[in-house]
This record gives sequence, structure tokens and C-alpha cells, in this order.
Amino acid sequence: MIPSSSAAARLVSTAVLAFALAGCALLGGSRAQAPSLFALEATFDAVPAHGTPPLTILVAAPVARPGYDSARMVYVTRAYELRFFARHEWVGPPAQMLALLLAEALERGGRFRTVLSPSDVAPEFRLETEILALQQEFTLQPSQVRFALRAQMVDVAEHRVVGSEDFEAVEPAPSDDPYGGVVAANRAVARVLEDLAKWCDARAPGRDGLD
Repeated sequence: MIPSSSAAARLVSTAVLAFALAGCALLGGSRAQAPSLFALEATFDAVPAHGTPPLTILVAAPVARPGYDSARMVYVTRAYELRFFARHEWVGPPAQMLALLLAEALERGGRFRTVLSPSDVAPEFRLETEILALQQEFTLQPSQVRFALRAQMVDVAEHRVVGSEDFEAVEPAPSDDPYGGVVAANRAVARVLEDLAKWCDARAPGRDGLD
């Protein structure tokens, strides 16, 4: 039997509607969920101010080893294998966020005046840093965050390395999830940068016989 024109129209309409609904479902299912974004932040304990004029130090743009050079948050469940959280990221690569924190840590005692890029002011020192690790480790419970940083301090006028050192801090995470890792990471970063600031201070002229 040949359907009437009205019945055929209804069949076509039904098919079009079904196709449209299927298309919407496919599009909705393929839309990626926006990741939660987190910042590296640190607060530093107050230290006695120096009475001498501050030294100018250029904080070179920090770099990071492969695996830690993007905004993706790293975790590990076994040695040598780096994995990434799917829906949690830093607001930017940690090396980019680290520069301002380095400047704050160095300036808090008045020993240094920092510059973050070449300027008309000739710096007396240059600080170069590389992130060696920033990862949440689920190999223990509770999980922990490891932050490791390599630093090199250079006397600009003399083109001489006055010191190089590796710094590391491990902090337990308050919860075994990405947010717990963020909290622990910020604590670990604060510890490392405090140690780094003391190390730079000890290598500046007038300290430990280096002048």
C-alpha cells in the first residue's frame, strides 16, 4: 500500500526529529568538561631586614624538565612513570608562576632587589632555576607532593658561578585527591623558596667571607 501524502510527511518529520536528537546527543557527549584550574602560591615567614643597601639580582625565567613543563598536573603511582590528571590543571606552567614567587622570597628580608627581565639597571647577580620535579606521589598513604628545584647563582660582572645547589621538599597531602596535592604543593614550594633565599643570601658579598 502506498502511504498518503500526509502519512509520508509524518514519517519524514519523525525521521528528521530522530536524526536531530541523535545529533544533539552525540555533540553533548563529545563536549569536554572544562578542567578545574589551580595556582601555585606561597607565603613566607618574616625575616629581619638587612641594614645594608640591597643587591640587584636578575631572576632569569625559570625552566622545567620535560614532563613538568606544561600546565598539566603530574602524579605517579610507580617509579619512572609520569601520569596526568584529566580534569585538574595549573593555571599555567609552574615555571611561569614560579618567577614572581622567587622574587618575593628573595626580597622579603631586604637583602636583594629583584628584576624579572633585562632593564637599564645592571644586575649584580643572576639566578637561574630549573624545576626537576613537581608531582603528587600515590606510592605512599597519605599521598605526598615532591618539589625539587635546581638553582645557580652567577656573579654578572665577573661571569662567575658563585654557587649551584639542588633543593627538595616533600609534603604530605591533606587528602588523596588533586586538591590535596595542590595544598601540599604550595607548602613544598614555600619551603624550597625559603631555603633558596637563605642560600642566595649566604653567597652574597659580605656573607661567609665571599666579599
